[in-house]
Amino acid sequence: MESYEELLNRAYKDVKIIEGTGERFEIPKVEGMFIGKKTALTNFFQIASKLRRDKDHFLKFLTKELAAKATIEGDRVILNMKVSSKKINPKIAVIMVTAVIDEELAKRALQLVLLRQIILQSCEGYVIQPSWKKKPYFSG
Repeated sequence: MESYEELLNRAYKDVKIIEGTGERFEIPKVEGMFIGKKTALTNFFQIASKLRRDKDHFLKFLTKELAAKATIEGDRVILNMKVSSKKINPKIAVIMVTAVIDEELAKRALQLVLLRQIILQSCEGYVIQPSWKKKPYFSG
């Protein structure tokens, strides 16, 4: 039988070392410029990839939040109005926060559904029907 020290040393050898910088995730800031009465966002696609969001979905959200029409020209996005980065950056923070919260809620909802299925399967002798489920209508 191995001693505690030997087991501890073997466990330390088997543990995977997590590689990372240890830095906190920061929401990227918008970089852009004004072109006449329009705004060009030069790092839009980098922001979308860093947030791991689909660029079309992200653009749709941003245009709805800013109430502006947008077009993609090459590697930048052109908004049809002048918008400062002070107005755009909080909108990007909103999509980041809502996406994280929505994913957490989805995980919890899935866990509740699975728990409900387990409870229903374990109650073999009882018929459990939730109150929100419609009862079938029989015409006789």
